[in-house]
Amino acid sequence: MKKIIKFSFYGLLYLVIVFFLAIMFIVTAKADLIKPNNSIEPHQVIKIQLKSLKENDNPTKDNGIKQTWEFAHPNNQKNTGPLARFKLMIKGKSYEMLLNHLDHKVIKIKSSDLMAIFEVTVLDRNKAYYKFNWQLEKYTKEGPLNGCWLTSAVSTPSSFGLINLI
Repeated sequence: MKKIIKFSFYGLLYLVIVFFLAIMFIVTAKADLIKPNNSIEPHQVIKIQLKSLKENDNPTKDNGIKQTWEFAHPNNQKNTGPLARFKLMIKGKSYEMLLNHLDHKVIKIKSSDLMAIFEVTVLDRNKAYYKFNWQLEKYTKEGPLNGCWLTSAVSTPSSFGLINLI
C-alpha cells in the first residue's frame, strides 16, 4: 500500500512539473518578436507594428514598442534609439496615442520599388482620431536586413478631435 501512495505521489509530481514546463514554453513562445524578412510586404509591416502597439503590454510589458523597434530602419534607429530612448519617445506626448489604441485604418498613398508611404488613422483610447504619415523603405545594403521593408519615418500626428457619441 505504501508503494502505491509513493508512486502516485511521484506520478502526480511528474505531471505537475510537465504541466508547469509546458505553460512556461507556451508563454515564452508567444513573446517571440517577429523579425524582419524580405517576404513581408510594406502594408504587413505597418499592420504588425500597429497591432503590436494596440496591444502594447501583451504578452509582456512594452512588447508592442519592442516589436515596432524591430521594424525600424537602421537610420531611424540611429535617430530615435537606443531602445530605451525609443520607448520614452513613444510614451511621450507626440506618440502616446498609438499605445493601446482602439482601432486603426491604413491607406496606401504612394509606392515604388524602394519606398512606400501610408496614411494611418488611429482612434486612441480616449476616442480621439489622429493621422500619421508612415514611411517605409526597402533596405538595400548587404546583411540580414537586405530586401526588408522597414519604417524610416513616422510624422507627428494631426488631431481630428473626439468622436461624437450622440
